[in-house]
Amino acid sequence: MLALAFPALDPVAFELGPIVIRWYALAYLAGFVLGWRYCLHLARTNPGRPSAEDFDDFLTWAVIGVILGGRIGYVLFYNLPFYLQNPLDALMVWHGGMSFHGGLLGVILAILLFSLRRGISPFAFGDLIAAAAPIGLFFGRIANFINGELYGRAAPDVPWAIVFPRDPMQVPRHPSQLYEAALEGAVLFVVLAIAVRLPAVRERPGTVAGLFFIGYGLSRIIVEFFREPDPQLGFLFAGATMGQLLSLPMVLFGLWLVARARRTVVA
Repeated sequence: MLALAFPALDPVAFELGPIVIRWYALAYLAGFVLGWRYCLHLARTNPGRPSAEDFDDFLTWAVIGVILGGRIGYVLFYNLPFYLQNPLDALMVWHGGMSFHGGLLGVILAILLFSLRRGISPFAFGDLIAAAAPIGLFFGRIANFINGELYGRAAPDVPWAIVFPRDPMQVPRHPSQLYEAALEGAVLFVVLAIAVRLPAVRERPGTVAGLFFIGYGLSRIIVEFFREPDPQLGFLFAGATMGQLLSLPMVLFGLWLVARARRTVVA
């Protein structure tokens, strides 16, 4: 069997007395801060609404939407029977368990409520947030790799396969976290960074957000063929995973957003 050694990476970045700072927490922090700064840059290079001030005020909304939505989504989509029997465990976020799709729904709700309150277009606002979203996805997947969690399927003949310490079977597996970091993070960021700077795209609010939904959904569907399904769920309808089933509506919604945007031009 071919296998690379898992890097000796401590999930704990550093400790300050009783305070333990983990890489996963730093990944969330980096995603929020860098994403916020990127949105400010995009807003300042394009006069009008949404403005940089709008994004300053929205940061707290985004944090709440991601964390609450991510946790609720994990409870509902991935381990509902367990949490029905142990409801208090749903509050123990520090034990892990966050759903990207749930966090996405939380952010969408936050965008709609914030935009309504400020009187700005949720499509134009969502475009800039979508352009920044891959930053957080990239760091989040790197943190998953450092934690040795959400690893891939067995791949004994793949030269870059890794034996993850937390794998009870101890077999070489795809480092699917890195595949996701590359596709959902780096590649999608570059595509959206190009799109958001094109006048023809910016004149059609909703296009960048639509491209994000399509790009993430397709990337996740592809990578799920290499990622080990969650053990409490396994394979579902027609051999698909929960990640694939939740990503398919994203692609369809993204196509609708792009089609809608093509009929909408900002004067």
